[in-house]
Amino acid sequence: MATTTALTRSRDDRMLGGVCAGIARRYGWKTRNVRLAFVASCLLPGPQFLLYLVLWLVLPEA
Repeated sequence: MATTTALTRSRDDRMLGGVCAGIARRYGWKTRNVRLAFVASCLLPGPQFLLYLVLWLVLPEA
C-alpha cells in the first residue's frame, strides 16, 4: 500500500529528527515498525546511523 506523498520529516510524530516517521508515512507503514527496523539494522555493520543523520539534514520538514 504505497501512497503518493512526498518524503518529508514528520513534525508531530518524531522521536529524534522525524526521519523514521516520515518514511513510515510515505510508504503507509507503521512508525513503530520502521523504528524497530532501524534499531535492528544498527546492530549490523554499516553506515545506518550516518544515513539517518544525512536524511535528517536533507529531508525537508513536513
